[in-house]
Amino acid sequence: MTEAARLEPQVNHIHLAKKDYEGAESTMCKGCGHDAITASIITACYESSIDPRRVVKLSGIGCSSKTTNYFMNQSFGFNGTHGRMAALATGAGVANHHMLPIGVSGDGDTASIGLGNFAHMIRRNLRITYIVENNGVYGLTKGQFSATADKGSRAKKGWVNPWNAIDLASLAILMGATFVARSFSGDRKQLAPLVQAAMNHNGTAVLDVLSPCVTFNNHEGSTKSLKGIREMKDDLNEIDFIPEFEPIDVEYAPGKDLRVRMHDGGTVVLHKLKDHDPTDRVQAMSVVEQGMHEGKFVTGLIYIDETQPDFATQENVCDTPLSMLSEAELRPSAKDLALINESFMR
Repeated sequence: MTEAARLEPQVNHIHLAKKDYEGAESTMCKGCGHDAITASIITACYESSIDPRRVVKLSGIGCSSKTTNYFMNQSFGFNGTHGRMAALATGAGVANHHMLPIGVSGDGDTASIGLGNFAHMIRRNLRITYIVENNGVYGLTKGQFSATADKGSRAKKGWVNPWNAIDLASLAILMGATFVARSFSGDRKQLAPLVQAAMNHNGTAVLDVLSPCVTFNNHEGSTKSLKGIREMKDDLNEIDFIPEFEPIDVEYAPGKDLRVRMHDGGTVVLHKLKDHDPTDRVQAMSVVEQGMHEGKFVTGLIYIDETQPDFATQENVCDTPLSMLSEAELRPSAKDLALINESFMR
């Protein structure tokens, strides 16, 4: 091998190097869990040979919402208003359902001001990889508790949270999400394949990612500190994701492993660490509730349903993206408009 060949970066199936999936330099606090999530997103997109030009990146407002600037510079993307990322994603999905939306939100952006938008996006089963960077505090405004902060958790300034937490994983399952997972920002081995699986899912894929805030929520008494999460983390399964273009050349143990064929052709292989079937919705709810009762963060693929139609299918959206139709194709004729008006008079 020549020296030039040795130094040439490895490329994926669409001839892109991993650096082609990077974005701007991060301005997060040093050691922020959000940057580890960015690294997992980059790895997932590179290994799945995702075309960056097919991706639309969406976010709301908050520390988490800066993340979309730190991966895939070649992609389309924009920040929305606080709590409204789900509504913007719905609009983008209606305009062009062939795009691959990756939304990055935070616990405040999703579980407080954006909770209504989040719930209605889920019930419509919009196709989106919806990542919540969950640290339990409002980092931009100096560390106030968010709605996902655990009851009894202690703030950096000493006060104790008196309120019950909103658990986004159990809420997502209850609202009808067809893919629900939880992970820890520091566990790239688990998180990257979960992101890959989410991007292949034909519907709303919710990833609740525990991501310690090193500045305002990484102290003794916080349940979402780095130490707290590591002590309370409880894995349901180990995950492999095998893209459609890769052969499945590993033998898996019968009874201990579960394969789920994804809509876009890839395969998720789950190595069971506990007796949990992620295709059973009732069991998925139960395992999250049991984890909460025991003071644990259940992680892994919690629930998946590949049988439900996504939003575009339910709405009978035409195959050609609406954003690419001509004015003549979009505008009803005078005859059709008269029939529409007449139908309102019946």
